Amino acid sequence: MAVAIRTLPGVTDVAIEKGELVAQAGRDGLVALMTTLRDDPRFAFEQVMDICGVDWPERAERFDVVYNLLSVSLNQRARVILHTDEAAAVPSVCGVWPVATWWEREAWDLYGIIFSGQPDLRRILTDYGFDGHPLRKDFPLTGYVEVRYDEDRKQVVYEPVKLTQDFRSFDFLSPWEAMTSLPGDEKAHKGEAS
Repeated sequence: MAVAIRTLPGVTDVAIEKGELVAQAGRDGLVALMTTLRDDPRFAFEQVMDICGVDWPERAERFDVVYNLLSVSLNQRARVILHTDEAAAVPSVCGVWPVATWWEREAWDLYGIIFSGQPDLRRILTDYGFDGHPLRKDFPLTGYVEVRYDEDRKQVVYEPVKLTQDFRSFDFLSPWEAMTSLPGDEKAHKGEAS
């Protein structure tokens, strides 16, 4: 199967990783490639099981869009990976597998990956007023705003994040940093006269 997929238009590389077929694909011809993988009896990938994003912020094309395909009739799995950046749109495969709409919305919501031809590209897991894309590695751990219910106003309110505890720096040499009298703790005895 790997040899046959390697010859398909749009495939840039093919490998076997951990017993599964992994194909690298280009943006051009993605929909035609996915249609062939679904309809050609040599492949028969009837189902797209998942579409997800992966963030590699050090790369120029920082995102991978990963398509996990399943052939029930041939008992085979394949992974198709496409590289993209924040601005370039990835062709939607919702015309090939209508269920892809849900996963493309999730990838857009959590990573900011744009899908052209997606008729319903809106947030699916975060709130509609959410700022940013929380699975990007450069997204702040605390977020930008916090949401709470205000009992006095009887409504949900958005407020800038307020950290209730100062940032602490740990050196991880001892789990008992504040403890000084535990036997066996090298830090507790550091600096004592010999």
